[in-house]
Amino acid sequence: MVRLETPRLILRRWRGEDVAPMASVNADPEVMRWIRDGSVRDEQQTLDGVQAWENEWESQGFGLFAVEIRSTGEMAGFTGLSVPNFLPEVLPAVEIGWRLGRSHWGQGMATEAAAAAAAAVRFAFEERGLERIVSITQVGNDASERIMTKLGMQPVRETVNPTCGRRVRVFELSLDQYVTTTRGWRQ
Repeated sequence: MVRLETPRLILRRWRGEDVAPMASVNADPEVMRWIRDGSVRDEQQTLDGVQAWENEWESQGFGLFAVEIRSTGEMAGFTGLSVPNFLPEVLPAVEIGWRLGRSHWGQGMATEAAAAAAAAVRFAFEERGLERIVSITQVGNDASERIMTKLGMQPVRETVNPTCGRRVRVFELSLDQYVTTTRGWRQ
């Protein structure tokens, strides 16, 4: 089982007991504001999503990690890798993404989410041998764009998400950029 850790978070595979807390995250309109058409998701939709994420782990060797708060064991959301099939124009690609419950906002969790995403970036390049990753956000989601920038990603295009008609910005990070960016971190 793949497990990654940051000072405050544990990134791990999904368990049955994660569905209800993740469903609470997905039921919050403020959290979901920047996701596809902004619709909230119920527990069954969340369960279907978790099952799809676990299937991606099995078929691709990567997926979305459940994010657990180390000090409390609370499930806070997700971060990790997935194939962005909803935006065919960027394929083939692997996307890094994240979603944290609102109760974790404003507690230094944006910085910690960036650290968790950075752990997922390392996993993508160093453990799974990917050559490039993308991240996709709706235009106006400045918080996500700040995390993308912290990860060393650069905007490469603006387009429309065909599933909902909203404008999105695509960021990218290549293996070469990652190696150049992280070289100083390891010395």
